[in-house]
Amino acid sequence: MQQLFRLLPSVDAVLADLAADAGLAALPRALLRDAVNDFLDGLRADIKAGRVTDAAQLAPPLVGAQCARFVRAAARPHFRRVINATGVVVHTNLGRSLLAPCAIAAAAEACARYSNLEFDLATGERGSRYSHVEDILRRLTGAEAALVVNNNAAAVLITLETLAKGREVVVSRGQLVEIGGSFRIPEVMAKSGAILREVGATNRTHPRDYVNAITEETALLLKVHTSNYRIVGFTREVSLAELVAIGRDKGLPVMEDLGSGNLTDFAGLGLPGEPTVQRALADGADVVTFSGDKVLGGPQAGIIVGKAAIVEAIRKNPLNRAVRIDKMTLAALEATLRLYLDPERARREVPTLAMMTAPPGALAKKARRLAAILKKSLAGRYAVAAVPGASRVGGGAFPEHDLPTTLVALTPLQGAPSPDALRERLLATDPPLVGRIEDAAFLLDPRTLADDELGLVAAVLGQALDAPAR
Repeated sequence: MQQLFRLLPSVDAVLADLAADAGLAALPRALLRDAVNDFLDGLRADIKAGRVTDAAQLAPPLVGAQCARFVRAAARPHFRRVINATGVVVHTNLGRSLLAPCAIAAAAEACARYSNLEFDLATGERGSRYSHVEDILRRLTGAEAALVVNNNAAAVLITLETLAKGREVVVSRGQLVEIGGSFRIPEVMAKSGAILREVGATNRTHPRDYVNAITEETALLLKVHTSNYRIVGFTREVSLAELVAIGRDKGLPVMEDLGSGNLTDFAGLGLPGEPTVQRALADGADVVTFSGDKVLGGPQAGIIVGKAAIVEAIRKNPLNRAVRIDKMTLAALEATLRLYLDPERARREVPTLAMMTAPPGALAKKARRLAAILKKSLAGRYAVAAVPGASRVGGGAFPEHDLPTTLVALTPLQGAPSPDALRERLLATDPPLVGRIEDAAFLLDPRTLADDELGLVAAVLGQALDAPAR
């Protein structure tokens, strides 16, 4: 054992060898040194445990190759690209919406150069960061004013804190949604200082429920769009127009939280009709909040639109400093919103919209292309077939609606890793690939795969199958 220990190279010797690899040499030396130490510690543990017993196992070329692979894997960024083959377009765990090329370019420019973030080019004086998107949001939605914060939970929080701190907010019991990660509307409301006043039953709420709940302590009537679930059967929901009429009669503002709200009327695009921001404002809502990185297809943001007096009060709230939007997000959001000035162009160039509305025929053609590639690369290991299936929008939108697609199903032949084992191996590839498992097959959905990723899918499957089991 001592002889084997003496065969181990020094850390400095290994670092010198790694310097010949341009990719590794570019990494911070401290990161390389830590990874090499970890690798050598692993070899020492293998010697002690009897897994390494022969000097041939510690031959310099073999150890050098093993170390390079170990260091390359250890030095990869923790936050990195993933191939989404799930068919879930707005996949919360995988980063939600992809940005349009123009939005990516705008964010990169904002990072690389100084900008007029809070500088008024007309006066040479300090300006407002919110001015960069307010006009276009007003134009697109018909709102009197607009404000953007860092996400929709923050938008709801600051709006409630501004309009109803210490007073009651009336909301239907059937709209007390959980928005993901165990964040719930009642908890957000409690943090804002507003007092929740639930009305109605889970499945049925009537206009009289709101009217009977209003007292001198009432500050706001709130409608929450249940975008991530549906209640069906014996139901009754108070429409926004009905709620606005009550608010006008009682002198109370009305707020609608649209969640993953959108600017597109999907009714004619093969999807169920969902309330748009424009419709909510036209129906009389005083303030509307929605997300920027879900169905809108932009960066993470919480967008607040509505009456000028209300938006201005929210803007002046000291909490706004804590939830304000950053320059990269502003740049990407403005670029995304500009595409919506031409709805047809937005459907083509905003990746979320393009994937949501992709024609079934085009998806079938892409699936056949992918299947043909994989039949060659996976021959003898998996049966590969293009089969009908369904995708989902995700992000809490259209929860009951399937998007027709064509899936590529990989069914293991004798000796090949099972779908579960393949899934685990694909999490360790570079880049990792995430798919679905159904009916004893590993499924790949072309809806969320770019054309230039089809060959990459084959490459990472090869990585997964050639690598030892984790």
